[in-house]
Amino acid sequence: VIGGGISGITAALNLAEKGIEVYLIERTGFIGGHMAKLDKVFPTMDCSICILGPLMSKVYSHPNIKVLTLSELVEVSGNPGNFKVKILRKPRYVDESKCNGCNKCLDVCPIELPNEYNYGLGFRKAMVKPVPETVPVAPYIDIDNCIGCMSCVGVCDLEAIDFNQKEEIIELNVGSIILATGYELLGIADLEEYGYGKFKNVILGIELERLVNPDGPTRGRVVRISDGKPVKRVAIILCAGSRDERHLPYCCRFGCMVGLKHAYYLASINPGIEVYIFYTDIRAGGKGFEEFYQRVRSLENVHFIRGKPCEIIENNDGSIKLTVFDTVVDELLQFEVDLLILEAGVKPSNGTTELARMLKIPLSPEGFFMEYHPKLRPSETFVYGVFLAGACQGPKDIADSVSHAGLAASKAASLLMSDEIEIQVQSPEIDREKCIKCGLCVLSCDYNAIKLTREGVEIITEACGGCQACVAACPTGALKPSIDLSNEAISAMIKAILKEKSEFPLVVIFACKWCGYEALDFAGINRIPYPTGTRIIEVTCSARVNPLHVLEALKLGADGVLIIGCREQDCHYRTGRKRANKKIASLKEALKLTGINPDRVEIIGASASEGEEVAMKITKFIEKIREIGPLGTEFERDKYEY
Repeated sequence: VIGGGISGITAALNLAEKGIEVYLIERTGFIGGHMAKLDKVFPTMDCSICILGPLMSKVYSHPNIKVLTLSELVEVSGNPGNFKVKILRKPRYVDESKCNGCNKCLDVCPIELPNEYNYGLGFRKAMVKPVPETVPVAPYIDIDNCIGCMSCVGVCDLEAIDFNQKEEIIELNVGSIILATGYELLGIADLEEYGYGKFKNVILGIELERLVNPDGPTRGRVVRISDGKPVKRVAIILCAGSRDERHLPYCCRFGCMVGLKHAYYLASINPGIEVYIFYTDIRAGGKGFEEFYQRVRSLENVHFIRGKPCEIIENNDGSIKLTVFDTVVDELLQFEVDLLILEAGVKPSNGTTELARMLKIPLSPEGFFMEYHPKLRPSETFVYGVFLAGACQGPKDIADSVSHAGLAASKAASLLMSDEIEIQVQSPEIDREKCIKCGLCVLSCDYNAIKLTREGVEIITEACGGCQACVAACPTGALKPSIDLSNEAISAMIKAILKEKSEFPLVVIFACKWCGYEALDFAGINRIPYPTGTRIIEVTCSARVNPLHVLEALKLGADGVLIIGCREQDCHYRTGRKRANKKIASLKEALKLTGINPDRVEIIGASASEGEEVAMKITKFIEKIREIGPLGTEFERDKYEY
C-alpha cells in the first residue's frame, strides 16, 4: 500500500484483518496524511485525531502490517500476483524498536527551523516530531540541518539514536499494489493573486486547521499571523484556484464544506467574530452536508457574499481589504478583515507522474491516476493487480476516501486470497521465424506484456490486456491474435465484402467491439437508419486496425474507410484510441502524397449508447464521399487541392 493517509490506513487494515501480510509505504516520517493535521471534521464536527489516532496506532502495531516510513517505491516489475518491488528507505537515525517517545531529544536539540508540518507557522527542531501523538512515536533526524552536537545521544537513556543508519533498498515480492498517494494543495505560485505568500495575514484553510488545533503553533488561538493579535473579522474565499481555467478547471469536491466548517468553528468559539464567506456556488452534496450548510447559514455572525473578490490589498496595519461585486444585491462592496482564509484547490501529489510511468498506468486529464471505469470499476486500473484508493484517483472527502479504500482492499483481497489467478488468454502468439526483433510491438503495448530480450520477443500472457495493438504494429505479421481476427482473416473479409460493388458510395467500417460496434448495434435495435452502403468489420480496438487493411480496402474498390472507436477518454485499452488517431493521421498524410483525397479515411469516437449520433456521423461521412466521387476521381482532375 503506497501512502499512509486515511485511505492507505483503511486499505491496509482491511487486508490485514483478512490475514494478508501488508507493507504500508509512507514517504514522510509519520503516517496520518492530511487528516492528522485537521482539528475537526465536517459535518459532525467531531475531533479528527480522536477517530484517526486509534486507527494509526492499530495499523502500526498490527502483526500483519509492516509500516515503512521515509520510504518510496523506486522500481516495479513482474506480473499480477507476482510483483517485484524495490523500496528506497531513508535512514531515520532513531531506532523505532528502542524509542519510547519520551521526547527528551527534542528538548535538547539546539536547531530551530520553519515547521513544514504547520506550513511554515512556528518552528521545529532538527530532531523532527511535529506533534506528540505521531505514529510512529519515534522522531527522526533531519540530517541536512543537524550540526552533529550529539546532545540527543547524551539524553537518550535507551540508546535509540543511531547515526550509523544508511539508506537501504528493500526488495519485496507482493501479489498486489494499492496506490493511496492522496493529493496536494495549490501553492504560492497559483495563489499569488489572492495575496498568499505576499500578505502575512492571508493563509490557507489547512493553516487555519493548525492554528485552531491545540497542538498547533498558537495552541488553538486564532490570531493574526503578522502580530499575534486576536482576530475580529475573517474572510473565507471558496474555490481559490479551483474551477478556474487559469489554474485548476475542476472542483475539489470538499472545499465548500471545509469553508463552512471553518466559518462554523470561528463563529462558534467567539460570537464576536464576524465571518464573511465569498463563494460562487455552494456544493453540499454528501450525507448531512445540506443540513450542516443550513446550520452555518443560520448563524448571525456568518455572512454569505456571492462573488469572488476582484481586488485584494494589504493596509498599513496588516489588515486585508477586499473589493467584491455581490451578484445577489447587484452591488460593489468592500470589506476589511484581520485574516483572509483561502480554501485552495487540490492537485495530484508530487511523484504521481513518476509512479504512473513506473506502473504503466494512464493519468486523467487532471493528472490523477486513471481508473478502469469511473462508475463500474472505480478502484481498478488498467494494470490487473494495481488498485486505487482515495484522492489519488480524484478529489474526495474523508468518507468517500474510506469507502474507496475499502473497495480497493476488497478487490486486492479477491486476487490475493485465490490460490490461482484465472484469466482469459488474450495474448497473441509469435512466429519467431518471421520476427525481426524490431521492438515495435513493445512500444505499442500499454500493459508491459511484451519484452524484447536477446533471445527475441517475450510475451507475458497474464499481463496482456487483449487490445491487439501489437498485432497491428508488427510489420512482418509475426504476431497472430489468439482471440481476434488474424490479419489474413481481416483481408479475407475485405475481399469478400468488396467482391461485388453494387452501390456508390461503398464504405468499409472498422468498429471496435466495445463502443463502435455496440453503437451500431444500438442503432439497429432502435431502427435508427443510416445509408446502406456500409460494410462492417468488428475488431477488438481501433488500435487493431492496420493501415495496410485500410489501403487494401481502398485498393479493392471501397470509396472510403471509416474507423469507429471509443472516445479517447473512454478507451477500454487506455491509449488505444490515441494510437489509432496517430496511425490514421500518418496514413492520411501518405494518401495525400499519392494524390488520393485523405478525406476518404476518417476515425470517429462514440459511446455504446450513441447509436443515433453514430448513424448521423456515418451519413455525413457517406455524403462527403459522394461529393468527392468514386475512388480515382482525383487522378482525372487537372489540379487537386487539399
